[in-house]
Amino acid sequence: MKLAILVITALMAAATAQAVVLEGIGHATIHDDDVDSARQEARQAALRDVSLQYEATISSRDTVENGVITESRLQVASSSRARSVKVVDEYRRGNLLRVTVRADMSGSGHCQAGEAVGLRKRVAVTGFPMVYPDQARIGRIGDAGEILPQLLQADLRATGNLQVFGATTQRLFSDLLNAPTQQKFNNRLTNVIQVARELGVQFVVAGVIRDVGVSDPDAWGTSIIDRMQRGIGAVNQNRRFVADLMIYDGFSGSPIYQERFATEARWNAGPGSSDGFGSAGFQETSYGQAVGGLMRDMTAAVNNALACQPFITRVTRVDGNRVTLDSGATAGLRPGDELKLYRSNSFFDSPGATPELQDSRTTVTLNNVHPDFSNGNMPVSGGLINIQRDDVAIVW
Repeated sequence: MKLAILVITALMAAATAQAVVLEGIGHATIHDDDVDSARQEARQAALRDVSLQYEATISSRDTVENGVITESRLQVASSSRARSVKVVDEYRRGNLLRVTVRADMSGSGHCQAGEAVGLRKRVAVTGFPMVYPDQARIGRIGDAGEILPQLLQADLRATGNLQVFGATTQRLFSDLLNAPTQQKFNNRLTNVIQVARELGVQFVVAGVIRDVGVSDPDAWGTSIIDRMQRGIGAVNQNRRFVADLMIYDGFSGSPIYQERFATEARWNAGPGSSDGFGSAGFQETSYGQAVGGLMRDMTAAVNNALACQPFITRVTRVDGNRVTLDSGATAGLRPGDELKLYRSNSFFDSPGATPELQDSRTTVTLNNVHPDFSNGNMPVSGGLINIQRDDVAIVW
């Protein structure tokens, strides 16, 4: 017997490099007059239709034995993302429901986060302390440690992909020079979990400003000659900006992203024109514009790093088979959504270790969604599978 397997993969690209707005149609049958469940099923079918229109992968698998095809399989899949999804039409005829949606589609790249891509995860941005505060005296930008994360918060909120909470007065690192390597024996930072729990967030963004020094300190004298030399460009007026950006998982305290951002540009602020980091005078300098570009890179880095992460929220209450979650409509959750439930296990012999998640093999289906919390039902009582407060629900 000779076995030959032929795999043919063809890409059908209905999209260009830019996002495309498409419409899709989905159908569902209404059972027992449950219109809400049918509507959710039809909406999912419409989204699949849109995804396949935008980007589809077709895989054909044939099994040949002695020259005869004994098995043939065809798979069609899509890994595109849908944003700004709107239901533009809904039509019911008897027990058949038809839903038409319009979505802004874009390629998923390497992200495999599935349904979690459409949910807004909670993120706290903490302070960015300066390693060498004396460097900030020129230009009076000593407030950079608080203003930079505030600007980062504003940029992240403007993108609309995350729920952003401010904690710019919080400092995660006691040893700035060695941050973030100063960790406990269990390989997590000491207060990441505490900050995340207090603010009710899934991720914590932190950073350290390493360098805001000028290239030539002697060029910034106050004598007439020094001013003349600066005026004619006879001295090096460049200034450096170096900052480390880190993102931590708030449930485990584990780092999930770290990158150093650096730039250098001319500090051409006039006397008294700069009144703090991010001020109008600061932004008018070549240095301020270079730092602004770096801030946009930081915003994109945070969005990209979290786009492929699963959506996780805490269980706040269990009453029989009814479960209440710590996230709601502001996170993008809707009635009918299903979340997988995981038990959060801690062990007495490792009191400070990261909790281990164990799949309960059970889901919760939401039926009431409020702005900041939601609740739904499990198929069994929580006591039978030991689901309780502080366990988690996940959308992958």
